[in-house]
Amino acid sequence: MRRVTVRKSSVHGRGVFALQAIPAGQRILEYRGEVTSWRRASARHRRSGMPGHTFIFGLADGRVIDGSVGGNSARWLNHSCQPNCEAIEDERGRVFIETLRHVMPGDELFIAYGLTVGDAITPEILADYACHCGTKRCTGSMLASAGG
Repeated sequence: MRRVTVRKSSVHGRGVFALQAIPAGQRILEYRGEVTSWRRASARHRRSGMPGHTFIFGLADGRVIDGSVGGNSARWLNHSCQPNCEAIEDERGRVFIETLRHVMPGDELFIAYGLTVGDAITPEILADYACHCGTKRCTGSMLASAGG
């Protein structure tokens, strides 16, 4: 039986939702897509004309997984400043999404993006990467170095 589904999110666009109760510490999804260089994925993202909306997941070795090419439902995970899931990179560079706490059917699954940008953080960049999670401890940004 499927444990998650993708549907419209009240936080942003689409989101990933639990179809059944999932205990803390469970591996739910693998983040899939094309493994490529940051430069190539970034250029592709700029051409898409969708600032603040990215499927690029950085890996420890400097490469990225670009979920816009060959990605799966994990690419629709939204950001929250108080996530109920986390991304774990294994020794082979694969990224898995695991629950941090018990998730109930119907709950949206979230990770903390912790995004970084190579440019100075301007008001425009802050606006592009604004957080809409609505949690009590929301920093207002999906960027690692902004807010909170």
